[in-house]
Amino acid sequence: MVKSWKTWLLAAAVSVVLALGAAGMQVSQAATLPESSGTTTSTASATTSTSKTPATAATTSVRAIDTDARYSVAATDLTTGESASSGSGAFDTASIVKVDILAALLWQHQNAGTSLTAAERTLAAAMIERSDNAAATALFTEVGGKAGLEAFNELIGLRNTVVGSSGNWGLTRTTAADQIRLLKIVFGERAVLTATSKAYVTGLMSNVEDDQHFGVSAAADDGDDAALKVGYLQRSQTGLWDVTSIGRIEAGGHAYLVAVLSDGNASYAAGVQLVNAAAKAAVAALG
Repeated sequence: MVKSWKTWLLAAAVSVVLALGAAGMQVSQAATLPESSGTTTSTASATTSTSKTPATAATTSVRAIDTDARYSVAATDLTTGESASSGSGAFDTASIVKVDILAALLWQHQNAGTSLTAAERTLAAAMIERSDNAAATALFTEVGGKAGLEAFNELIGLRNTVVGSSGNWGLTRTTAADQIRLLKIVFGERAVLTATSKAYVTGLMSNVEDDQHFGVSAAADDGDDAALKVGYLQRSQTGLWDVTSIGRIEAGGHAYLVAVLSDGNASYAAGVQLVNAAAKAAVAALG
């Protein structure tokens, strides 16, 4: 089946509920999701329009709370091929780039006709399931660092992703649309990775530790069944937090790829609540 894309740009009528804080305080941001077509860029996604009108993404309005946090979310329904997005611009990946690193490593082994070594498998499991940074640094070096990862990203069409310099893989800059492209390499029909490689990445992303379950998993019928990778990073200059989440979920009998990026969060907890709500809103818009 040929998949059609639909992009929904943030403007002013659908109430996207952003739950902030343990006391049930919420932010309500007004948004509309009009159809748009064109070429995908780093600021606005692009696509062929279709005739479907989406359900409103979270229709309950509550008392608004001011927040300076910025976010972008994109989702694709693998069942229908339709997509939704809100927000724009590039963000730090934090640890979600570890999926990109693993995909690049697997692709390099495929090209060489080799398999991951036992040591690489140990590092890959630690990097994805426990989000171990030392393991990520070792595998980032293994794929050729910035140059090696950017070569892979060029191959798969991550046009708006810039790998972090000087070994700072967590400061890679990316867009929600590019992260959906990456997820399609792992979970979709694109024949960059073999079925065996895709199953390997999926297995690791389906076995992340409990504290790694937030963001895209919040939109799933059963968050424990999500295959995901999250990231979070407190910026030293501002004290504010980057919080990110990407992965595949199932909801309402459909399978979705979802990517949520955010920065400028006042705290880790506020960032988690923001990406949770954004993921739910994007999936609701397609439901």
